[in-house]
Amino acid sequence: MNIELRPCTEDDYDFCFEVKTAAMRPHIEPHWGWDEAVQASIHREHWNDRPWLLIILEGDKIGTVSIYDRRADTVRFGEFYLFPDFQRKGIGSYILGEFLADCDARGYTVELEYLKWNPVGSLYKRHGFVTYDENDIHYFLRRMPTVD
Repeated sequence: MNIELRPCTEDDYDFCFEVKTAAMRPHIEPHWGWDEAVQASIHREHWNDRPWLLIILEGDKIGTVSIYDRRADTVRFGEFYLFPDFQRKGIGSYILGEFLADCDARGYTVELEYLKWNPVGSLYKRHGFVTYDENDIHYFLRRMPTVD
């Protein structure tokens, strides 16, 4: 797969909100409705709080991901959004698999969270994540580094 990750710039802000909206609105709207102002505020907070990367497939921007250190040996994987036309085609699994192989080589634990009713959970479980906590809304998952 010809996939590239590149750091976002401020010029990518609107695109990142667009792909988040396309990926997450179907999971948020049935539970709370979609308040554009609230979602824009959350997006701005996350944008300012962590580094974002564009997911580029054969030259086209198709999604985002955020990867950052939480502790010296733990990496946070989040803001993983693909436009719906690119979901369930192996792209997310490929990106996650490549990232996890790198984390395994470095001995990093990976943590993430997702909405309980979002079907993305099956992707994470297939890649060895286990739930270590939950609240009413989210599952919190962790994957320890594997050694061959």
